[in-house]
Amino acid sequence: MNRNIIQLLCAAALLCPAAAAQASSEQVWKELAADVDAKCRQAAVAIEKPAAAVDPFGTWRYGLALVTGKPKGANGLVAQICVYDKQNKTVEIGSEMDIKELGLVPAK
Repeated sequence: MNRNIIQLLCAAALLCPAAAAQASSEQVWKELAADVDAKCRQAAVAIEKPAAAVDPFGTWRYGLALVTGKPKGANGLVAQICVYDKQNKTVEIGSEMDIKELGLVPAK
């Protein structure tokens, strides 16, 4: 009898975290993407009204986004790569890259 209870408890312990993780994972990914978006746009100080295209999952350790917009005090469009450390919740942003040189603007 004791043996059956132990097996039942072990099975329940293994199944419960999986169900909870599945139910909350969609919300967690949305919250992560929102934090990446906000922090990357805030870090893009050289861009007027920056827009961020967030990789929905990133890598195991990092959130990723491509921040685009008009450079402050200049014409054209630029992009910056933004990397978000999931553990520390901090970002680093790369230098400005011309969107035309990246091939992101269709040829006329």
